[in-house]
Amino acid sequence: MDRIYYAGDHFLTGTDISNALVSYAAALGRRGTTDSIEIPVRHLEDGRLGRVNFLVGPASQIVTEHVGVPDDDEIRDEELVRRLGELTAGLAPMHPVTNHGVPDTERSVDYDWTDEV
Repeated sequence: MDRIYYAGDHFLTGTDISNALVSYAAALGRRGTTDSIEIPVRHLEDGRLGRVNFLVGPASQIVTEHVGVPDDDEIRDEELVRRLGELTAGLAPMHPVTNHGVPDTERSVDYDWTDEV
């Protein structure tokens, strides 16, 4: 379980969730855009589950801290983690892909470095 510090407050949520949220916030920051994401949290005062909506983007100041709890107390939301991962990947910089095959690294190349150009 992780404690997320955000906007002068803190919230407990699952480690996978907090990692996905921070990664998404960083990706949004690189793009200069924002989004709001609702995540499940455990209320500190009575232990009940709730949801908190985070506004994340370039100005987000999110800090997470791992806190030890029994594994059965860990908050899990695989669908949310998957969705945040997809959103994060969608914001990744584009890289060109060639249609060429993988070069043959087994074959040595014999260059004559003494030739004039």
